[in-house]
Amino acid sequence: MPHRSGTLTFPDPIDPAQARQDLDLLQRTAKGDRMAFAGLYDRVSRPLFATALRILGDAREAEDVVHDVFITLWHRSVEFSEDRGSPFSWAVTMTRNRAIDRVRQRRRRAEILAETPPDDLGYDDTNGAAPVDSGGAMDARERAGAVRQALATLPQDQQRAVELAFFSGLTQQEIAENLRQPLGT
Repeated sequence: MPHRSGTLTFPDPIDPAQARQDLDLLQRTAKGDRMAFAGLYDRVSRPLFATALRILGDAREAEDVVHDVFITLWHRSVEFSEDRGSPFSWAVTMTRNRAIDRVRQRRRRAEILAETPPDDLGYDDTNGAAPVDSGGAMDARERAGAVRQALATLPQDQQRAVELAFFSGLTQQEIAENLRQPLGT
């Protein structure tokens, strides 16, 4: 019996026949069977996307999360254990956890940016006046300096990718387009 998620309809993950087919696809994927992986993708990509979209509210980020989940499914399918549930529930749980992590990253990024604006915005320019500082601002500047030092140790192309992700809030897809690199590079 199919169930609905918004406007999407997909097979019921509890259907025993479908669960057996999912298990077969995942086991074959674990052996490197690309056709089985494609079948697994066809079977679960829509409900995974719907799950990520519901949590994130952004289609591009939802696509990124689902992409990451399928990379993990390909690489870690050998680790799957039937004792812990169905392949479908494993994939949905991964999707849910990664989407929630994205939401948390957004919040934290916004908090950090609110505390320490980038130098190029001119907020540190005192025009020759003596700086007025509080302990909190000093601590924020020290943390920002440590982050900048760590960033400076990365190769230039990696620095740019981190800056686009962190300061511009771009998704993996947007960063790939911006840097003219294949997704996942």
